[in-house]
Amino acid sequence: MDLLDVTIVNVVLPSVLTDLDAAYTHGEWIVAGYVLGFAALMITGGRLGDILGRRKVFLAGVAGFTAASLLCGLADGPGALIAARFLQGAMAGLMVPQILAIIHVTFPAEERGKVLGIWGGVLGAASAAGLVAGGLLAEADPYGLGWRAVFLVNVPVGAAALLAAWFLVPDSRAPERPRLDPLGALLSAAGILLLVHPLTEGRGLGWPPWTFLLMGAAVLVLGLFVLQQRGRTRRDNSPLMSLSLFRARAFSAGMAVWALFWIALGGFFFIWTLYMQVGLGWPPLRAGLTSSAFAVGCAAGSGTAVEFFTPRFGRKALLAGALLCGTGFLGYVLVAAHYGPAVAPWQMIAPLLVAGVGFGLVVAPMIDAVLTEVPVREAGSASGVLGTVQQIGIALGTALAGVLFFQQLDHDAARAVARAAPDLRQELTRAEVPAAERERILDAFADCLADRAAATDPTAEPASCRGPLPSPEVRALVIEAGQRATADNFSRTFALTLRWGAGSMGLVFLGLFALPRRVEFRGLDGGGPGAGAGPSVPGAPDGGAVVSPVIDPVTGPASDPGEERSAPARSGGQDAGAHPAG
Repeated sequence: MDLLDVTIVNVVLPSVLTDLDAAYTHGEWIVAGYVLGFAALMITGGRLGDILGRRKVFLAGVAGFTAASLLCGLADGPGALIAARFLQGAMAGLMVPQILAIIHVTFPAEERGKVLGIWGGVLGAASAAGLVAGGLLAEADPYGLGWRAVFLVNVPVGAAALLAAWFLVPDSRAPERPRLDPLGALLSAAGILLLVHPLTEGRGLGWPPWTFLLMGAAVLVLGLFVLQQRGRTRRDNSPLMSLSLFRARAFSAGMAVWALFWIALGGFFFIWTLYMQVGLGWPPLRAGLTSSAFAVGCAAGSGTAVEFFTPRFGRKALLAGALLCGTGFLGYVLVAAHYGPAVAPWQMIAPLLVAGVGFGLVVAPMIDAVLTEVPVREAGSASGVLGTVQQIGIALGTALAGVLFFQQLDHDAARAVARAAPDLRQELTRAEVPAAERERILDAFADCLADRAAATDPTAEPASCRGPLPSPEVRALVIEAGQRATADNFSRTFALTLRWGAGSMGLVFLGLFALPRRVEFRGLDGGGPGAGAGPSVPGAPDGGAVVSPVIDPVTGPASDPGEERSAPARSGGQDAGAHPAG
């Protein structure tokens, strides 16, 4: 529900604005409201799970998300929809951090990899499936609901998730329940909002000075948050976010690489949607079905990553995933540049599959590596930090890609006009348009395309595009020529911008070398960062802890979950591993 709602709204946004008689700025807030609510509550939501119980907070988040979706579907104006979207995002901030925390504390390490493989496949598939679901719902228009169906579909799904979670998901909480940190929650939410809001809204507003002032203020507020968390740790050891997490190399390096990864992917998803739906003019269903190739690749990559590749090749599997994702982007660059506006969906399948497989090979093993040394007490907090970094990465990647994309689109508008104008001149001549009128139309055509390329809203019709035309036949010729020129400009701009995406994946590749080659999980009942009693989980013997054995992405999990955990021994110049099976 969460990931679908990030992308599905973009598909029906024009219908929403028309039906509610809303301005384009309302549309931006309908999208941004969800992201802001989500990002603001992720860290607090993760910690609430540690304190109150992860299943309880998960159920509360799902129920709230479902209710907010109903409010979105019943909204009678843009203000009501924006408020419901913010609430929907906030409830996702309660719901989503619990997922990884529940996986982390419920499953032993030899099973957790399989579960994370499934989770990674869902993550990648859902990121692309929003376009498919949006297209199908827009095409089917069930019960005449129109755009409202994309929100109301969450109601039965949410009800089913509540029922399943009530009976199937075990509850857990931190063994030593930390106290809630209201000041830390306020500072973290304020800092994240001050950062994400200008990143989300800046391009559409032309990056006014206040956007940079807010981002500067975000740095100060987040700095105060870190200082406050240090003081809270010294006083009663119950901070909102445990700074000790960052002492583990796997966590700190993993967070940096995770941010880079989502900067690249956030930018890709943004310009990809623009390219297919605005540039090529594809209907939502066609664009959505094309994106399913990426979803298939994600499922395949995630399904095999933790189960097969990571246990055998360790960090090399993640490196291969980053290379494959970047290779898929470069392949897409070649396809877009070669075929231009005439590109067909089937020609996009190969690069999308390759990029999707690479995505899957990175996501699930990265999560396992990052959370490997996180103790049960901090599982929710760590998951909240992970999700927050992901959201900030997506927002930053979208902002950066938007700046690059629209600057290039504006820069290349004259070239697109120069390529389209000769054909339009010939068509106007055949339509027996007088020479003086023909030149006036061509000048207006150039102005229209230039203004459209420079607009912050690529779907808006500039005033220069509304000039009078002598006949419906001529109008049809001009519109068709404009669509060809726009598609040509978008194709070239997409190809150029996606090169930066491939370059970002190159940085991810290099960043992965900062991760430990052998990531070991030192049991939650032994020494090391995971020391302490495990959570009380229904079904565990005597209500005891669910304890995870050593897992090594190179040698695989220990064969005996009950065997004593210890640091790896070295003998004869060789690393004997954490378990004889290694």
